[in-house]
Amino acid sequence: MDKIARIDMGATGGPKISYEEVGEYSGLGGRALTSLLIAKEVHPLCHPLGAENKLVFAPGMLSGTTGSMTGRLSVGCKSPLTGTIKESNAGGQAAQVLARIGYAAVILEGKPAGDNLYKIIINKDGITIEVDNSLKLLDNYPLVAKLRGQYGDKVAYITIGSAGERQLLAASIACTDPELRPTRHCGRGGVGAVMGAKRVKAIILDDAGMKTRAPKDPEKFRDANRKFVEGLRKHPVTGEGLPAYGTNVLTNVLNEAGGYPTRNFKSGVFEGGAKLSGEAQAELEIKRGGTATHGCHRGCVIQCSGIFNDKDGNYVTKQPEYETVWSHGGHCGIDDLDTVARLDYMDDNIGVDTIEMGVTIGVAMDAGIIEFGDKEGAIRLMGEVGNGTPLGRVLGCGAEITGKVFGVEKVPVVKGQALPAYDPRPIQGIGVTYATTTMGADHTAGYAIATNILKVGGDVDPLKTEGQVELSRNLQIATAAIDSTGMCLFIAFAIMDQPETFQAMLDMLGAFYGIEMTGDDVVALGKKVLSAERDFNARAGFTKHHDRLPRFFYTDPIAPHNQVFSVPDEEMDQLFNW
Repeated sequence: MDKIARIDMGATGGPKISYEEVGEYSGLGGRALTSLLIAKEVHPLCHPLGAENKLVFAPGMLSGTTGSMTGRLSVGCKSPLTGTIKESNAGGQAAQVLARIGYAAVILEGKPAGDNLYKIIINKDGITIEVDNSLKLLDNYPLVAKLRGQYGDKVAYITIGSAGERQLLAASIACTDPELRPTRHCGRGGVGAVMGAKRVKAIILDDAGMKTRAPKDPEKFRDANRKFVEGLRKHPVTGEGLPAYGTNVLTNVLNEAGGYPTRNFKSGVFEGGAKLSGEAQAELEIKRGGTATHGCHRGCVIQCSGIFNDKDGNYVTKQPEYETVWSHGGHCGIDDLDTVARLDYMDDNIGVDTIEMGVTIGVAMDAGIIEFGDKEGAIRLMGEVGNGTPLGRVLGCGAEITGKVFGVEKVPVVKGQALPAYDPRPIQGIGVTYATTTMGADHTAGYAIATNILKVGGDVDPLKTEGQVELSRNLQIATAAIDSTGMCLFIAFAIMDQPETFQAMLDMLGAFYGIEMTGDDVVALGKKVLSAERDFNARAGFTKHHDRLPRFFYTDPIAPHNQVFSVPDEEMDQLFNW
């Protein structure tokens, strides 16, 4: 990863490619690279869908190596959904392939005139760009099928569906998994709309003739990777719960804790939760000839994904993750896994964020567009999004806009982005993260559920306010660093509980780059990333008053704990005070 490619999509005479050394970004990857670059090069007041915005694709610091769990691709820009800086990452094969070809980042700049649609081909010989208007308004599954006919199966694809082309604010960017299904999405923040604004429909990555990235100290790297894998396999979350039931193992856990938002955050318990649980899902997948254990990229040892088939054994979608099962399930009062799976497929195919769309449909239900629990109605609304109807365009722009259009008072968003699957009233720590993260409401930015509910890395009472700001601060710092390595965030369960596994991760980084890595170095990297993101947001006009939850979380108690969110504003305002 010794070079950066810039593609000016708005250049006179057609897109223009230039190459440069990594320079000041040397040794960085993933979120560190995307956020530092966006913070430096993008005007914070630019329109996110205009020529001044940039879209950065960056594999992680360890992507393209033989290291386990290193397959996350980061995409960065100014978000059209939130107006903040945005980093959204996904698994799949794209990060590993792009890193092996040698690019630390590929940056899309400018905006072309006219309505031509482009595809970008990246291989060992360089980058080529072609007009291909035959791809217009194809959704992700038929799009990848068409591309495979031309470029084959030994490549990775990055694509947008019709939602991205239409520049809908919930649009995602899809990366293909090892079976070349477009199932892994940079979902949050509308990054797909930015790719659509650049008029880029697909990026084809071909690493034929390229080798795996070699560490400075191969023997030390190999030994550290072995210890790292051993640590993941012995931890009960990464070695047992996630491989057996996927992330949806959380449905029963959150429902029992009273933190499972139901029918647009009106209750913390869903009576149909057991029907949606990870245990029920895994049993159904295996019974129908699918699988409950599957990796989203080669080199994954946690294997938290799976394959969901219909009753006749035909593929429907990859295993829906917990947040998807919740957003299309309990949030909408739906307790049917087949409906959730069908909606998950539609999300992936159209190219929209599953969290944003599920929450949006729940808000539409609250508005009376359809009733809570209306399975066919939910599928019909998703069809409106896919067809680009006027209603579909409203829904495809997310929960906040849908709430405003239909006069819904209580819309669960922070900085315009929908809250994920954990109610912040009975789980105060995740509320601090939702309110303060640089990205808009995002559970992955500082996953307080780990310590509040799962008791990983300590025990902070979820119902009390004490310790929540410190917990969220530490998690947000650690997450910003992990997102930069290209590693899956799920490694955090093991490295928080097992010092030897954390040391193994440090040793992998140190051995690869020929340096000594310490815990302090990780903290410094996380703070550097967050500081750059906060600075961008401040220049974009965001203040401490934007670091708040919607008012109803402070005034409306929720059953069964009958509690409101009550962490003082003054404490939250000190979260980034380092």
